[in-house]
Amino acid sequence: MKKENILFAVGGIVVGLIIGFFAANSINKNAASQQIAAQNQPNAPFANQTANPPNQSGGMIPDVQEKLDKAKNEPENFAAQMGAGDMYAQIGSYDKAFEFYERGVQLKPDNFQANVQIANAYFDSRQFENAGKYYTKALEINPKDVNARTDLGTTFVERQSPDYGRAVKEFQTTLEIDPKHEPTLYNLGVAFHRMGEAEKAQNTLLQLEQTNASSPLVGKLRQVFSAK
Repeated sequence: MKKENILFAVGGIVVGLIIGFFAANSINKNAASQQIAAQNQPNAPFANQTANPPNQSGGMIPDVQEKLDKAKNEPENFAAQMGAGDMYAQIGSYDKAFEFYERGVQLKPDNFQANVQIANAYFDSRQFENAGKYYTKALEINPKDVNARTDLGTTFVERQSPDYGRAVKEFQTTLEIDPKHEPTLYNLGVAFHRMGEAEKAQNTLLQLEQTNASSPLVGKLRQVFSAK
């Protein structure tokens, strides 16, 4: 088979996966929405009634191929690039996602959300150094965003060569902004635990419990501490 044909076939498979993903996701969301509405307000209108009607299988299937073609044919369209990146990222096709995300970030390098989106995709694909690069850029744009800073700190915890000191510094900066930010407290506890700082780790767990005793992160952090 010629190289061009192979590439075309692979591309078709990937697009098919995306279409299948969004079709199944849409069906599930539609069913869940109907169940919740029926339980709470039987006569309440569904939010999607103002949109296009669902297909016969009950789901709202986006025109995935059209959106991907738009991103391909309009490389200067920022929204199209980022949207296509999201589609590929949701099915774990990160190489293609990065291709579109990179185009989007090049178009608007100072867009906070664009930098966070590509950073999140790099994080999810465990490319923590690259994720850190874009979280850092995002924080140059909005240094007060606690979620981006927490994720930046976590990249230093999860790298092949961890930098726990840098991670702790980022987490502490976040807690200066929001002392009750639960994900930061959780990840700070993990960092202290991996550093062998048992007392600091336990104190962080206590702080998390005092912040929200019912948080699922409390039990999760306990599991981290008890794991061998």
